[in-house]
Amino acid sequence: MSEKEQVVQDFDWDSFKTKGLGQGYNSDEKKKMVDLYDQTLYQIKENEVISGTIVSVSKRDVVINIGFKSDGLVSIAEFRDLPDLKQGDIVDVFVESQEDSSGQLILSRKKAKVVKAWQNIETAFSADTIIEGIVKRRTKGGLIVDIFGVEAFLPGSQIDVKPIRDFDVFVGKKMEVKVVKINYANDNVVVSHKILIEKDLEKQKAEILNNLEKGQVLEGVIKNMTNFGVFIDLGGVDGLLHITDISWGRITHPDEVLKLDQKVNVVVLDFDEAKKRISLGMKQLAAHPWDNLAQEIQVGTRVKGRIVNVADYGAFLEIMAGVEGLIHVSEMSWSQHLRNPQDFIKVQDELEAVVLTLDREERKMSLGIKQLSEDPWTKKELLSKYAVGTKHNGLVRNLTNFGLFLELEEGIDGLVHVSDLSWTKKIKHPSEFTKVGERLEVQVLELDVEQRRLALGHKQLEENPWDTFETIFQVGTVHRCNVLSKGDKGAILELPYGIEGFVTTKHLAKADGSKAEVAESLEFKVIEFSKEDRRIILSHLYTHTKEEKKALKPEEIMEVEADVAAILEAPRHSTLGDNEALSQLKQESDKQDQAAV
Repeated sequence: MSEKEQVVQDFDWDSFKTKGLGQGYNSDEKKKMVDLYDQTLYQIKENEVISGTIVSVSKRDVVINIGFKSDGLVSIAEFRDLPDLKQGDIVDVFVESQEDSSGQLILSRKKAKVVKAWQNIETAFSADTIIEGIVKRRTKGGLIVDIFGVEAFLPGSQIDVKPIRDFDVFVGKKMEVKVVKINYANDNVVVSHKILIEKDLEKQKAEILNNLEKGQVLEGVIKNMTNFGVFIDLGGVDGLLHITDISWGRITHPDEVLKLDQKVNVVVLDFDEAKKRISLGMKQLAAHPWDNLAQEIQVGTRVKGRIVNVADYGAFLEIMAGVEGLIHVSEMSWSQHLRNPQDFIKVQDELEAVVLTLDREERKMSLGIKQLSEDPWTKKELLSKYAVGTKHNGLVRNLTNFGLFLELEEGIDGLVHVSDLSWTKKIKHPSEFTKVGERLEVQVLELDVEQRRLALGHKQLEENPWDTFETIFQVGTVHRCNVLSKGDKGAILELPYGIEGFVTTKHLAKADGSKAEVAESLEFKVIEFSKEDRRIILSHLYTHTKEEKKALKPEEIMEVEADVAAILEAPRHSTLGDNEALSQLKQESDKQDQAAV
């Protein structure tokens, strides 16, 4: 017997019939009657889901009996998914309140569905069961899937084992998923479809790996593409096809010859069982292009092709797909000053070249471009054009400690030694005289065609003034000089006509005991003159003392030479230009010659 039946049986029906409804009962009896009535009702709690029976359905509301002392009222709008709803149907509802201000029981089917859905989601998550959802729409990074009426997020990476490029194709379709994460704080659910596929692929993957061996040809689908290669799905396991193994010819990106989702045949090149890495090749399925290289191509043959790569040392010319030759920078021009191939050649340039070396077994070929034109050193007119004594104008290409290299024409360079730049200046480095990129007038001093050497001089364009200097700056003559620079061992003087002279520290002494300083103009006496060494040594001391010497002793000369070397190492001001000095000297000589006549 149920509790309700027991309460009904224990009720005093005789007293109820004799006294009438609510009449003749004291307060204790009334309270007892209410308690007995309440015990006949279903005990419910707020904020829980229970089942109820449809009592009636109107255009606006649905009346539901849940066994409580009063029925609940729910808006018909919450039953839109049940168009055939009728009296007597059983539905789940959420008890919001047992009694509102009007004494009405408040129920909600909408909240019941949400609570029930989360209960189902939690059950599916804990039990790791598969559930079916409907893809409602795409969103940033994935899809929104409806499961049990709750919107769950399906990340793009969890849709499939291969990258998905078009999410829209899944919208509106049913999809089996598993719950992989629940965030109760934000009421977020994350699901995965990929996890279902991966389990199915494990067996297939293990079977492929067990039967894998080098040289095996497989069919696969390109699933991803990068600048270094493509990843190919071999049926549950991925392999890498490196860009260098796609084609015998050079390509800069795989998309030049392949496309996503394309089916391709590949060969297994290598397999790392521990790391599960598979290296694949495609070009290996075809014969090497070198095997098809025409026999007519030999050393000396002219070939045409396209530049596919430019390096610091040269460029590679592709004469057919997979067959390349190196054009070394030294073979690009007869000029000796081509240092960067990119200044001469660009990728994609179409050129003609001459085969210099060819090794079919090693598959190597060297090419040359300069051989398409005549070697300037072999031209017949070279001997006459650059005969000794001829004058030319060239471009300064390079400076060294010992001189400078002058380009007279493409492929023809000459050396101007530092000692052949000036008759009068003591030049330690060519940079004191000129700079790269300037033009310079020169005269040919020596020509050696076999050794490809050309000696040039600049000072030889003018007469050697030291023949005249020998008569002007004789030992014992006195001249007014400017002190240009000064060091520990002595000073450099500027003599008439812009030439330089040297004076040791001892001979800088003035009559008052002080030393001559830079920028002073004083009288100096010549105490040593050397035309061969182009050196003049002077003294201010001997201009105001009785001591005079016509020539220095050998040991004194050695001491002076050491001092002069030290003076030359010290920083100094530049002197007047050669042309100005020589012009002035020539005018003086002409006047002397006319006076003599």
